[in-house]
Amino acid sequence: MKTNEDKLVKVSLMGEIRHPVFGSYKIDHRGVPHILPGTCGITYSHKVGDCCMDLVGDHVEPGVSIHHSSKRESDALMYLSCIGNEATVVSGDAKGAVGWVTGSHGGIENVIVDFEREDMERMIIGDRIQIKAVGQGLKIEEYPDLHIMNIDPKLLKKMKVKMEGEKLRVPVVTSIPAYLMGSGIGWPSAASGDYDIMTADEGEYRRLGLEKLRFGDFVFLENCDNTYGRGYLKGAASIGVVVHSDCVKMGHGPGVVVVMTAKRDILEAVIDPDANIANLMRV
Repeated sequence: MKTNEDKLVKVSLMGEIRHPVFGSYKIDHRGVPHILPGTCGITYSHKVGDCCMDLVGDHVEPGVSIHHSSKRESDALMYLSCIGNEATVVSGDAKGAVGWVTGSHGGIENVIVDFEREDMERMIIGDRIQIKAVGQGLKIEEYPDLHIMNIDPKLLKKMKVKMEGEKLRVPVVTSIPAYLMGSGIGWPSAASGDYDIMTADEGEYRRLGLEKLRFGDFVFLENCDNTYGRGYLKGAASIGVVVHSDCVKMGHGPGVVVVMTAKRDILEAVIDPDANIANLMRV
């Protein structure tokens, strides 16, 4: 497998740990209101690799959530940060701590970063984190119709993907039918943020075994085209990474950042219960 990694440009991005935000009650699909923790801040209780389902929370982002307060700089942080990019704390008591990007969360416009727990204990809201961003524009030369985005080339190498004729076989924990993909459908680019696996139908998602999903799991999205936006296309497929937790709101659920997509039948799922970015990055 040959990539264009040697042609990619690596740049610096800066964000700061964001204070949690709050609006009002979160109304679930049954009409019941909830007061719940969710996005932003430092989430001490959950990290990438942990189960993202059945939490007493909503859109929970594991680890550390960062943003930039300026719109254009925020856009750069969201579009150019890739899963697996190195991130370094550059201010505060945890200065020098090194972690890595685990995803981005659209709508709230946060980039999510994993650090060791002892480093997170020394961080505070407002600490600055610099990312060495590389990955957008990555290609596998043998598959010109395959679009790759949001993933560091070093992480791609660790994924154990295999070429088999015209197919690229990719390890994933499970396959998600297109009818379960919700919030984020119709967004004009999959190179920023995520879209959600809907979980209002508990019987259906349990039938598919999705109650075991973890932050960082690779998943196969059936008939989902993410080349130039997010939508349904029969025969298309995408590979994504779960970046935030389940949600109570109708049309929402665990968020998925797309890392590969093709309009035609190129990608093939290989079920592997260990297909999680934590297992690849923490070695």
